[in-house]
Amino acid sequence: MKNWVGKELGMSDGLIHLAIAAVLTIALSVLPAKAQKKYDPGASETEIKVGQTMPFSGPASAYASIGKTEAAYFRMINDRGGINGRKINLIQYDDAYSPPKAVEQVRKLVESDEVLLTFQIVGTPSNAAVQKYLNSKKVPQLFAAASGSRFSDSKNFPWTMGYDPNNFVEGRIYGQYILKEHPNAKIGVLYQNDDFGKDCLNGIKAGLGDKATKMVVAEAAYEVTDPIVDSQVLRIKDAGADLFFIAATPKQAAQAIKKTAEIGWRPVQIVDMKASSVGSVLKPAGLENANGLISTSYGKEPLDPQWKDDSGVKRYLAFMEKYYPEGDKGSNFNTYAYGAAQLLVHVLEQCGDDLTRENVMNQAASLKNVTSDLSLPGIIINTSPTDYLLHKRLQMMRFNGERWEPFGPILEVAGSAG
Repeated sequence: MKNWVGKELGMSDGLIHLAIAAVLTIALSVLPAKAQKKYDPGASETEIKVGQTMPFSGPASAYASIGKTEAAYFRMINDRGGINGRKINLIQYDDAYSPPKAVEQVRKLVESDEVLLTFQIVGTPSNAAVQKYLNSKKVPQLFAAASGSRFSDSKNFPWTMGYDPNNFVEGRIYGQYILKEHPNAKIGVLYQNDDFGKDCLNGIKAGLGDKATKMVVAEAAYEVTDPIVDSQVLRIKDAGADLFFIAATPKQAAQAIKKTAEIGWRPVQIVDMKASSVGSVLKPAGLENANGLISTSYGKEPLDPQWKDDSGVKRYLAFMEKYYPEGDKGSNFNTYAYGAAQLLVHVLEQCGDDLTRENVMNQAASLKNVTSDLSLPGIIINTSPTDYLLHKRLQMMRFNGERWEPFGPILEVAGSAG
């Protein structure tokens, strides 16, 4: 009997051990699932801190509506429950389009506010001023609102990804267009004296190829702090130019278009896409003065009748009506901001519960056939660890006195980006 009881007890002990082992196995299998939630500074169970500097004042304050639209977009996302249950906390500071001020404010965002990433810092000068700092700190400089070649250099600046089409590439497209449509043009170029303007200038020359030396008859630079650009416009006209390429930010572009009309000069005019806003550039310049202006785009014009039944445009207009009613629905600064904010939300959603800075960059560098509500048909975004160029497809457009009209085929970027 004792032996039987002993065996029974032994069997019970074995069953208990098996049960304990099973419980431990289940517990251990659950623990890694919880451990998969990874956070760097700026991320938690409840929020994602995003930092931004914006020229709410200063010579490029026309861009301020970009920051206002993005803040409104994230309010909409938060009202819908946030991203995987986490609210976006967008912290914005005014840098007045001043590189020293941008450095000061970005340091504050990283070291005091401890943001997970910076997003859509505006302008080549400001982004260039903080690029090395952010890369040394391994903080994503994500979707920088700048288009210099240095902002898509994944090898030397792996923590920086620009949002805008590359200036050099855009300039090259204009050069190729001019060769085809205006092969005998005498070209005058007004450009901002920084990486942005110089990339545009070098790009248009690359597009013209060996004809650049003969076709470009005048180049005139301006400083972003210059109050007016009248003297530069006059110098280009006096050089005999009959095609005027304006590589400028909004204030100076509006001045150049207006001055061209005031002096009775009627060249073919091309303006970079940064200065193609109807509200911030063409209206101040005079819509009649901008009639026939040429540029490029990758997005829909939401007030164009051809998009009146487009679902993406309808979502944009509904967003503006509810979250930014005082904003100009037709401004391409606001449509630009909407697309950039939508892309950031996509990247953060793809991060899941791994909200580390490294994973943010990994997700941004692995976009596949991504479109936004306002992307033109045929415009897609693809990236890789060695390809940080977001917008590699563009379409020419012409201003008809009221709105921009796209024309021609989608142009695919090929070859060097700078």
